[in-house]
Amino acid sequence: MKTAQIHKFGGSKVIEIAEVEKPKPGLGQVLVKIYAASINPFDYKVRGGMIPSMKLPFTLGGDIAGVVAEVGQGVENFVVGNKIYGQAIVLAGATGAFSEFAAVPVNFLATMPKNLDFPEAAAAVLVGVSAVQALAGHTQLKAGQKILIHGGAGGIGHLAIQIAKSIGAYVATTATGEGMEFAKKMGADEVVDYKTQKFEEVLKDYDAVFDTIGGETFEKSFAVLKKGGVLVSMVAKDEKGLAEKYSVTIISQATKVTAENLQKLTEFIENKGVKPHIDKIYPLDSIKEAFGEQEKGEVLGKIVINIQ
Repeated sequence: MKTAQIHKFGGSKVIEIAEVEKPKPGLGQVLVKIYAASINPFDYKVRGGMIPSMKLPFTLGGDIAGVVAEVGQGVENFVVGNKIYGQAIVLAGATGAFSEFAAVPVNFLATMPKNLDFPEAAAAVLVGVSAVQALAGHTQLKAGQKILIHGGAGGIGHLAIQIAKSIGAYVATTATGEGMEFAKKMGADEVVDYKTQKFEEVLKDYDAVFDTIGGETFEKSFAVLKKGGVLVSMVAKDEKGLAEKYSVTIISQATKVTAENLQKLTEFIENKGVKPHIDKIYPLDSIKEAFGEQEKGEVLGKIVINIQ
């Protein structure tokens, strides 16, 4: 089978399209025929050596959508032919997403949303679960509350806007350039241009902030919150004691793509009209170009790899 592997850490040039033997599903795993996969920033960070203990070579990627091709021992909730989506990342004991087939533990998979095609489902996985975990979980966002979502034109941000709006919240977001109009199309009530405006001066008395940027953006976000508010960050920790200073709660989130969280995401997709936006689709043979496009930082929504 065809797969996108790396034999050393580095830039997109280290990615090689290789022919390898099709994996066999182990205990508690299924073999997935992958129809589409999507790129996340985490993928190129791993490719670049963020986790030097990763055993080389390995197949890149996490987010997948496809069909169950074979069922391993002990699997009762899936049968051959089921359409599924989830995560096939090597770090989680799977065999990698950018490949024609992957052996995947079933606790990282769920039935694919009925109203999405394979590319859309692959685009939704990590970013969608991140948004659901932050908004429906950590902040427990409610109708009528106000939330600031940073990076509203990005993969996580554009889905977080939709989820927050489906809950009934007032949504402000940060973006710039074409991303501003895109964020409005996703449903944002207010869009702050982070290049020309200071969001911490424009926005006040918010119930929650969802931060995927970190650094100064994280620190300035405290000023946006009302007392008792919640700041969820995927990239920063409160090392300066700002939560106590502003009388707010800070939660550092590590996204967990589990079957349970995927099912929660599916409910938003099927019942609330939440839908991922795909910027571009590349064939597997053009995965180097796809990574190059992703790493420019100008993608609106997600980039997807078409496998089959």
